This record gives sequence, structure tokens and C-alpha cells, in this order.
Amino acid sequence: MEGERKHRRSESRGPDGDTTARKAIKLSDHRQEQKDEDEKMTAADIYFEEGGLQRIRPYFYKFATHAKGRWVGRTILEVFRSEFRDRPPGYYEPAIAQGIIELNNENVDPFTVVRNGDLVTHFIHRHEPPVTTQPLAIVQETKDGLLIIDKPGSIPVHPSGRYNYNSVVKILEKKHGYRSLFPINRLDRLTSGLMLVGLNAEVARRMESDLSTHRIQKEYICKVKGVFPTGRIVCDQPIRVIAHKLSLNCVDPNEGKPSLTEFELLSVDDDQLHSIVYCRPKTGRTHQIRVHLQFLGYPIANDPLYCNPEVWGDSLGKNGDLPPALPPLSELPTPTDTSATETPAVLTPPPPAPNNEVKPPAGKDKKANKMAGTTSSSLLSDKSKATWGPLVRRMENWKTKQELAVLVDVPADADAPRMCNKCSDPFLPDPTPDQLYIWLHAWRYSGPGWSYETKLPEWASDATEHIDRVKYQGESA
Repeated sequence: MEGERKHRRSESRGPDGDTTARKAIKLSDHRQEQKDEDEKMTAADIYFEEGGLQRIRPYFYKFATHAKGRWVGRTILEVFRSEFRDRPPGYYEPAIAQGIIELNNENVDPFTVVRNGDLVTHFIHRHEPPVTTQPLAIVQETKDGLLIIDKPGSIPVHPSGRYNYNSVVKILEKKHGYRSLFPINRLDRLTSGLMLVGLNAEVARRMESDLSTHRIQKEYICKVKGVFPTGRIVCDQPIRVIAHKLSLNCVDPNEGKPSLTEFELLSVDDDQLHSIVYCRPKTGRTHQIRVHLQFLGYPIANDPLYCNPEVWGDSLGKNGDLPPALPPLSELPTPTDTSATETPAVLTPPPPAPNNEVKPPAGKDKKANKMAGTTSSSLLSDKSKATWGPLVRRMENWKTKQELAVLVDVPADADAPRMCNKCSDPFLPDPTPDQLYIWLHAWRYSGPGWSYETKLPEWASDATEHIDRVKYQGESA
């Protein structure tokens, strides 16, 4: 009977090749609608500060995408249950029935078959993570359209993942009134410091060209674990991406890309546990400074990725040492405490009960975004799995444990609600101050005839008197 229902619904929507009418519903139309709605929102509508953090008022958001090739011929319910793991499987059927999930702007039933060219949309109630209240500072704006800013840690550059309004681009738009923005250098969310942003495409192209041809010199400051050696230290170990989804990068002499970073000690803490180090990357690999410092045996001291013994073992990846593989699941001890087996029922929020409150108000469409994910294992070739698979598994296990720990964290106020009454998402605990940033700061950028720098962060204040002796003075210095 179910197969007959699928077949009838497939026939009612036309033959496989007839996608003209459905393709007329363009993703660009949705994006324009969302852009129009977004422009009506002011900073006062969006941002507020509470508990020492900058927060975003929860809002309804519309994800939209055209059907992927692997979705074609499958029911909409099957697609969402198999492709999207951010919600429990029981959420999707009532969501489709309520019109929270639509095809081509129309309500459908869960057994409707997805066809080539279909526009898939999903309304969600969005809760953005809070970020620091430290202001995003404008260092300078040039006449030709170059904006120099000092980015605090905890803020991503672009809207992505759970972050939208709490991003550099959106903060510059909403709080500072800028419109066309072209970020030139991109800092990690947890990294603070100097960023170059083009206010027009021409300036952005010129600066990006100077970056790619190494005409722009970058200088960073960091705080590392241990007493860093004196003198000029150079690390030229090749670096490769191991798992994009995990943001994991490592030294790999065989398949890594050429990378070079110069380091110099600035100061050592009185307790001899940490050092402030000057860094000058000569290439621009992802996480280059962090990976090279780890290889040298002096990782950034509060780096959750590269100074993590649970992932890297006791050596913390020094000299490229990889940790031992975890035991297979079959060899792990079986829990005897029945409370352990009951935990997942607490960790997974129930699907929202069908009601009119779940569906967002009309006109609250937000910017379309990517809706499908990938697994970390799919990013490794068969040849690489033997070498890097155990490390990837360790990182995945650690991240999963962090996510579960967050979900079971009990609010300080025992009477406080644990879940949102509109979407059943759990209320997550606030990040602690040490989770907002790592001790890595983009301090100074220099190019032909110009140089811009920021103040040193508080954690590097002991290095102020030493910084001038290592500052880049040009190739003749």
C-alpha cells in the first residue's frame, strides 16, 4: 500500500524530465526575499547583552536548497531522516505535516517523492551561540576602501553553522552600517586580531593578490605551553588537511603542502609554565601556526584541538607522533549500571508536538544555507585511513563527548526550562571565558608602503617591551 501511495504521488507530479515548472521556483528568489527581510532588522532588534555575553534573540530561519542528486527518487521523509542528523528521527514526520518542511513552497505529505530540480525548504527556530561582549574595533578605514578591524576571539568571520548575526560580516553590517564587504584574510573563530576587509571588489582583489604573492607580511603573537627555546626557530614541515568537518590538520611529510613559519621567544611567565612567542608565517596553510607549534612540542596552551591529550596522547603530537588507536567497540567494557543505558533518552529532545506555534510567522525567511553534511571518514582516502583513521576517530569521540556533556549540563537554576517551547531544542550552557578564544592573536600586517597593527591582548602584555626587537622591518632588515 505504501509503495502504491509513493507511485501515485510520483505520477501526479509529472514525468522525471519535466522540471521546467519546478525550476521556475528559484533559490535566488528566496535569497532576495530573505535579504529584504534582513535589511529591515536593526541592531537593536537583534543584539542584546546579558551575563557578560553578546546574545541574539532567537528567530525563525528558512534553510533552502535545490534537491541533491542522491535525494532524487526518495521520499522527503527518507531524505531528512537519513541526511540530517541534527534532530531526532521522530521530529521530521510531524514537521512535514505541519508545513515546516516544504517542497517548492507547497505543503506535501511525508511520502512525496523528491524530483530533480525541487526546491527543499525547512523552517527552524534558530538559537545562535553567544559571543564575547568585547567590541569589534575599527582600526582604520582608507580612502580607497580598505577597512582594518580588530576581531575579538569567539566570533566567526562569515555566517556559518550555528552562527549568523554573531559573525564579523553581520556585525559590521548591523552595528557599523557597512554594506558590501569582502573579507581578505580570514581568522579562525577562536583567533583574535587584525583583519583586512575590502569595501569594494577592486581593493579586495588587489589585496588578495598581494597575499597570494607574499607581498604582505603577517605577524602573530601566541602563548604556548612550556619554555620556548631562544633564538630564531624555523619550522618548515609540510601540512595537510586530515578532516575538513573536524577542522583537523597535521604535519604530513609525504602528502602535506609546503609550509614555513618563523618563531622567536618574547618572554616566559614567572612560573615557567608558559611562553609568549612571536610568529611569522611565510605560507598560509589552515591552522599553520597551531600545527607547527604542536610539532615543535610547544602547542598553544589553551588550544582545544592541538593541545588535547585525550586526542593526541601524552606527547601532544610532538614531532608528528600519533596516538595509539582506540580499542574496537567490541572490546569496550559493557556498562552494568542501568542508568548509563538510560542516558541517551535524556540527551535526545522529543519532537515538538504538532501545534500552530512551531510554524514561523509569515515573512520571517532568513538567508538560505547549505542543508547537507558529510562525515569525516568520507574525506580520507583508503591509503590515508590506515595512518589517520585512528586520530580522526579519537577527535570524533572527543567532540561527541563534549556535545553530550553540554546536553546533560544542569542549569544553575533548577526551575529553569531545559528546552525551547517553540522548537524543543535544548537550552545549551553558556561558554566559559576560556572557551571564547585561544591564545593566538594576529598582531600586525605589512605591505608595500603600509603597515597596520593592533594592541597586544591582555594575556600577552608581558611581551610589550620585547616586541619592537622582532618587528618586521622589511626584507633588507
